[in-house]
Amino acid sequence: MPRQPVDFDTAQLARLMSRITVEGGHTQIHKVLSETRREAVAHGVRALVFVGDAMEENVDDLGAKAGELGLLKVPVFMFQEGHDAVTEQAFREIARLSGGAYCRFDPGAAAQLRELLRAVAAYAAGGREALQRLSKTASGAAALLGQMK
Repeated sequence: MPRQPVDFDTAQLARLMSRITVEGGHTQIHKVLSETRREAVAHGVRALVFVGDAMEENVDDLGAKAGELGLLKVPVFMFQEGHDAVTEQAFREIARLSGGAYCRFDPGAAAQLRELLRAVAAYAAGGREALQRLSKTASGAAALLGQMK
């Protein structure tokens, strides 16, 4: 069955993201993966985007949750701000196990992140075919597509 178009308003997303704040404490990636799994079973989630700069959790536990999402055909797109090697390794593994993709972006690179989010929106709306079409004109889409199973 063809996927229905997703109503994606980039201005609304930008407004929402501008309200995000950083708070001290441990990362909550496991919680996000668990909630996504629950929603995928209940309502059918097509993809998860996670944007972060740190990882302080057990990588094996995160990998198990990512694998569950992979079995449900919910790819996780892990976008890392910065260059922390431990975070990169964990984010890459989550993306790989879920059938998603990993990409690093530079702090303050709003245009780069916008392109990556546009690529995920294309995937969520039209699947791999839509991402392939976009990859012909957008390097972010091509980078994600090259990693996906």
